[in-house]
Amino acid sequence: MGILKYAFGAGYRRFYDNISGIAESEKKNRFLLLADAAFCTLRYGSGLTDYLNYEFWKRSARERRQYVTIRTQDGFYKKVSPPEYKTTFTVKPNFLRVFRDYVKRGYVAPGFPDEGGDLTEFLRNNSVFMQKPVDGLGGHDVKKVSAADISSPEEYYAYLKENRLFVEQYITQHEKMASLCDKSVNTIRVMTSSVTGVPEIVCAVLRVGNGSCEIDNFHGGGMAAVVDVMTGTVSGSAVDKALNRFDRHPLSGIAFDGFEIPCWDDVRRIVCEAALVEPRIMMIGWDVAITPEGPVFIEGNRRPGFDVVQVAYGRGRMDIVKKALDGLKKRK
Repeated sequence: MGILKYAFGAGYRRFYDNISGIAESEKKNRFLLLADAAFCTLRYGSGLTDYLNYEFWKRSARERRQYVTIRTQDGFYKKVSPPEYKTTFTVKPNFLRVFRDYVKRGYVAPGFPDEGGDLTEFLRNNSVFMQKPVDGLGGHDVKKVSAADISSPEEYYAYLKENRLFVEQYITQHEKMASLCDKSVNTIRVMTSSVTGVPEIVCAVLRVGNGSCEIDNFHGGGMAAVVDVMTGTVSGSAVDKALNRFDRHPLSGIAFDGFEIPCWDDVRRIVCEAALVEPRIMMIGWDVAITPEGPVFIEGNRRPGFDVVQVAYGRGRMDIVKKALDGLKKRK
């Protein structure tokens, strides 16, 4: 076990248990699987979650090479997403300020030079709103709050400031998006590349809640399905983090394949426009919600993970990385 800990790091225990489960269900030798995982780390730069999420034990060498692993992803983003410009995206109130024309909702961020608005007035005008960490990831610690539960705006302001939290208006989604699952605001992760100076959409994935929580995040229990970038139509089934496939949403019963996302032409337009607001970040993952008035941004990601994309597609998307790097060379 000590060797495993050295090879795989702090997550080795959980990984070992997962591999043991795979060995039993797939009738494979556990130690050969562990050796293969170690080989993939050295050969392809895959992490523990890569090996599991992409089912590398089933993949040929050719298929494995097509996946953007954690090591490949890190190297790629160092070239197309310089860290010195990251706070526009990693600090959410900064994003709301810079992209206010595409966010289209009020917020209050205590302690920031541009707080966005007055908290007392915000509470008066919003009976329900969202509370989020300033620099949170993966939908963690995001919750819906009722203004009726706030007895003192002054104390709540101090609480938000001390805990690096902010509040923003709750989004009412388009009725067609709500028909899939009305327990969460369902979004589309749209990735744009602007390495050539002309933004283009390289992939898109619909993210839907499973009905058990109020977020659609893939890592928070939601599911994802491939979206045709030209038409906005969902293709195939949806998948969750446990790699369960769903032809229909388990709560609403609506089929994923053929589902048409409303206002898709507007989605395409705004993500390509916004990609030029901060042109030094050349690969961005936009989380877009569809409201009755049209699309709005939830947030932008300067290092969008390839995991949800590749799991949804069921194949590697190294083609996105190669095309971007080729475009970067030509640009220089």
